[in-house]
Amino acid sequence: MKKIILLFTTVCITLPLYAQVRGIIAIPDLKGYVTLKCDFHNHTVFSDGLVWPTVRIDEAYREGLDAISITDHIEYQPHKKDIAVSHNRSYEIAKAAAQKKGIMLIKGSEISRKMPPGHLNAIFLTNSDELDTPDYMDAFLVAKAQNAFIFWNHPCWDAQQPDTTLWMDEHTKLLEQGLMQGIEVVNSGQYCPEAHRWCLEKQLTMLGNSDIHHPMISFPEKHRPMTLVFARSVTPEAIHEALIERRTAIYNDEYIIGEEKYLKELFENALEWEVEKTGTAAIIKVKNKSDLTFRLKKTHHDTRLVYFRDYVIVPNGVHTFTVKLQDGITGGDVNFCVENFLVRANEGMRYTIAL
Repeated sequence: MKKIILLFTTVCITLPLYAQVRGIIAIPDLKGYVTLKCDFHNHTVFSDGLVWPTVRIDEAYREGLDAISITDHIEYQPHKKDIAVSHNRSYEIAKAAAQKKGIMLIKGSEISRKMPPGHLNAIFLTNSDELDTPDYMDAFLVAKAQNAFIFWNHPCWDAQQPDTTLWMDEHTKLLEQGLMQGIEVVNSGQYCPEAHRWCLEKQLTMLGNSDIHHPMISFPEKHRPMTLVFARSVTPEAIHEALIERRTAIYNDEYIIGEEKYLKELFENALEWEVEKTGTAAIIKVKNKSDLTFRLKKTHHDTRLVYFRDYVIVPNGVHTFTVKLQDGITGGDVNFCVENFLVRANEGMRYTIAL
């Protein structure tokens, strides 16, 4: 019985201490930019979430995020009989906690309409109350007037498009009027290949967010979906500029999703390669300096080079593999696909190591 009491006492003491530990996610910076970990889609009890706004700050701090946006619904507030206040209130409550914890809190709201156009987030707002208008176009125009960044949420959500994922005329209208600048390619862990393709075709910013409603308790076993923002500095203004310029990628489970130029640099900055050649083989040593996983799969190559079919480079690990040099060959290209680095819809990034 004493052991049980001692264990319970230890847990009660250590849990609050653990809650105050700042998480760290090791993802490399890019040349000229710092990689910021962000989640621009969070809910609280001020719409249909289940936590107080300050809890979202504590979670972000514990999980190693740099910035979040609380984006409570404008039109949907199931707790309004108990909490009936301004749409700005969740931001106002969380702001002091964010400043204390060093989390950049970006004011946002979710404009929640039936399809079309569906749900869109507006972030970097100055006054969320002004978005509470009957006509959805008026809400978007108000957001634009506030210099907000606006993106389409969960286009693959089957509650609004149960059988297909379609780009509609209303989305074209929003795009042409500068009222939609990005799309969630990942929402709540769900990857939407159509959204990935649209972002590349229509030059839209890629985002990946948690859309969390319940308490976030999964870290550190599994991280939340997040948007990696390649910003010029650690400021909200730099995040805004990077979003407009489409300097983002998405970190979802073991996947990195984004434009090839950014994913290639992340890959190269995360890994250190050493190649030592002997008469009949090349020994390749690779050190992973990041928390990222890399899943490699052999692609078309000179068959006189014999190497792995599949290979997994684990986070913060050191690996050594051998490339056999047969039939007198002395060098060549080790070609592979990084299958969990998606540079196009469901398509991994191809890479070559020259021997």
